[in-house]
Amino acid sequence: MALLLPIPDISSQTRPSLWKLFSPSNSRLYKSNSKPFLSFSLSNILSSQSLSLSGPANSLQRKRTLELEPDAISALNERIRRDGKRDASSRTAMDSDEADKYIQLVKEQQQRGLQKLRGRGATAGDGDSAGFNYKVDPYTLRSGDYVVHKKVGVGRFVGIKFDVPKGSSEPIEYVFIEYGDGMAKLPLKQASRLLYRYNLPNENKRPRTLSKLNDTSAWEKRKTKGKLAIQKMVVDLMELYLHRLKQRRPPYPKTTAIAEFAAQFPYEPTPDQKQAFMDVERDLTERETPMDRLICGDVGFGKTEVALRAIFCVVLAGKQTMVLAPTIVLAKQHFDVISERFSMCPDIKVGLLSRFQTKAEKEGHLNMIKNGDLDIIVGTHSLLGSRVVYNNLGLLVVDEEQRFGVKQKEKIASFKTSVDVLTLSATPIPRTLYLALTGFRDASLISTPPPERVPIKTHLSAYSKQKVLSAIKYELDRGGQVFYVLPRIKGLEEVMEFLEQSFPDVEIAIAHGKQYSKQLEETMENFAQGEIKILICTNIVESGLDIQNANTIIVQDVQQFGLAQLYQLRGRVGRADKEAHAHLFYPDKSLLSDQALERLAALEECRELGQGFQLAEKDMGIRGFGTIFGEQQTGDVGNVGIDLFFEMLFESLSKVDEHRVIPVPYRSVQVDVNVNPHLPSEYINYLENPMEIINEAEKAAEKDIWNMMQFTETLRCQYGKEPYSMEILLKKLYVRRMAADLGISRIYASGKMVVMETNMSKKVFKLITDSVVSDVHRNSLVYEGNQIKAELLLELPKEQLLNWIFQCLAELHASLPALIKY
Repeated sequence: MALLLPIPDISSQTRPSLWKLFSPSNSRLYKSNSKPFLSFSLSNILSSQSLSLSGPANSLQRKRTLELEPDAISALNERIRRDGKRDASSRTAMDSDEADKYIQLVKEQQQRGLQKLRGRGATAGDGDSAGFNYKVDPYTLRSGDYVVHKKVGVGRFVGIKFDVPKGSSEPIEYVFIEYGDGMAKLPLKQASRLLYRYNLPNENKRPRTLSKLNDTSAWEKRKTKGKLAIQKMVVDLMELYLHRLKQRRPPYPKTTAIAEFAAQFPYEPTPDQKQAFMDVERDLTERETPMDRLICGDVGFGKTEVALRAIFCVVLAGKQTMVLAPTIVLAKQHFDVISERFSMCPDIKVGLLSRFQTKAEKEGHLNMIKNGDLDIIVGTHSLLGSRVVYNNLGLLVVDEEQRFGVKQKEKIASFKTSVDVLTLSATPIPRTLYLALTGFRDASLISTPPPERVPIKTHLSAYSKQKVLSAIKYELDRGGQVFYVLPRIKGLEEVMEFLEQSFPDVEIAIAHGKQYSKQLEETMENFAQGEIKILICTNIVESGLDIQNANTIIVQDVQQFGLAQLYQLRGRVGRADKEAHAHLFYPDKSLLSDQALERLAALEECRELGQGFQLAEKDMGIRGFGTIFGEQQTGDVGNVGIDLFFEMLFESLSKVDEHRVIPVPYRSVQVDVNVNPHLPSEYINYLENPMEIINEAEKAAEKDIWNMMQFTETLRCQYGKEPYSMEILLKKLYVRRMAADLGISRIYASGKMVVMETNMSKKVFKLITDSVVSDVHRNSLVYEGNQIKAELLLELPKEQLLNWIFQCLAELHASLPALIKY
């Protein structure tokens, strides 16, 4: 390994110098143009001056030009469409004072979340206002491990050695790190404050490249990209939470009937269960904002009873409840449990919507739901379909949310601003977990096992037929039943043949999701009744099945399951007072990936009861960020590694109210750039109603940027690419709209200086300019007082100045998804 000598000491590494100030690298912004301009008013815009245009024929030419030569407006529209959220128009309006009140509520809630984190052993970071860090202890590193230095970037850990620092005769310990262009050393004490382990959310843990000591600009860009990804994610969560806080519904009444219903529970609740009961009751009967609570409890710890009491409270008030399960098997079990528990209440009607029903039965249930004749509706994702119309939905209960697909999760999220939502999970998806921990939703943890529960014994070993037969024989001899789980349908028949030969007098059956509905229902019913002794199946049995007599589960090809899946599968046994066994078989350790080995090691560590919550954290680090923050952020995590990403996340959460831009009214924005567009007479004649079109443009700009984009695209679709003078008019409207969104109240130029008066803070300005792609605009902008200034190299003609302002604001406007906009 080549070394660059002397080895640099990076303990005092500082941020790289900024790029040189603005230079006219894009010459088209500075070309003079001789097109005539008059005053910016409707009468002058529509005054006559002819150019050689010819109606429809020229329309076709303009359309072709539009398709072939995308201009600045098209580029901006494309970016707006790509962001595609329509935040301003799709959400309820909220004024600044109202937003202040709700943001304060979010801060208080988030502080409670951070307190939970503190209580779970997080380490305090120096100067980190979030109070948490993921920095690595250098002594735990092994030679060859990848690390991240916060200021320099990604390197490879070499070792810890004594060396004599400059100006001293006493040797001290240094951490030696290899970078792309040489070796660096860092005093051990500083290393513990600046180094992070570099983990990636996939099996390949190698970084794309090592950072360079002599050029940290690439690392700064990677870090900025990661920071912006985090900020966008936090703002999305914040805005969802803000709008949920704004929703109102009357608190549900407290009645003696609720206490009577609770008294029917045949078991003594555990302390955690009692707390969960109180949390949910408080959410429903004392708060006016819709509930969004996660009930996280290990398998068989009593989450369902919490949901049943919430359902009773809501249904008693005359509202409907939807109970959503990931599989029809689990939905059927929920239906049976709810029907039995509510059998003492003949006025409460419970229905199951499933693919097992005939078309006529489904239509009958859909009509009953619409008319309000069903109070509790149980089913799978079909309950989220457009054909299901609720009469008066009050509560959504979601069991095992991690089992649903992306579209279903988005639909579930859409309910959270209007109805009460209760999510049940033994191994919550990591995104849910961290929302709960950081206060963006409430969580109740049931970590105490019922008194009669015995821990499940987990056996992890290489597959052998003898071990399989021995495990099954042990369970059958004590009168129990066995789950035998494979990752795929292919192979079930082969196992069936093997077991029938080994246990000819034992009833064995197969269950998987591709079977005919009646056949699957009958098989599961027979297994639940104890008629079938061995059930060979796929992970269709993963969630919720409660069969007291099944106390051995065998999982073959364990490496093909996710960690959360394995934990849930193991939870299918051990529901009674018998000791349960989970036998996990892998083909050969030499065939397993590092990721699969990590999963198995984590499962072994979490073999005690009540550790599903801790397991989700381990799973998060192993299987990636696709299910945590969505696929889009996965690449951004790779820029900095998981550990630094999370520290940046907590820092961003703690400062969420600082990343706020307060828009100003569109009509209050002054754009003091005397640009006087004049529309050609032929174009005026070609437009069907020019006066109305100009008015519509102004109205669209006043409404929001999305409406302005739609107006421009419709105009071009109908009439083709507009002449230059109309483009200037549109740009001025865009400039005014973007300025209003960014909190800029006035734009003017004085000589070579462009000045924008704004209400944004310096921190927001820094966040925005860090995200600007163009070096030209980023390095020309400075923040002084309440003004954003840019000194150009020369004084531009007015229409070119407007073009520069348009391009600059378009760059700044692109960062709005990373800001709270109230």
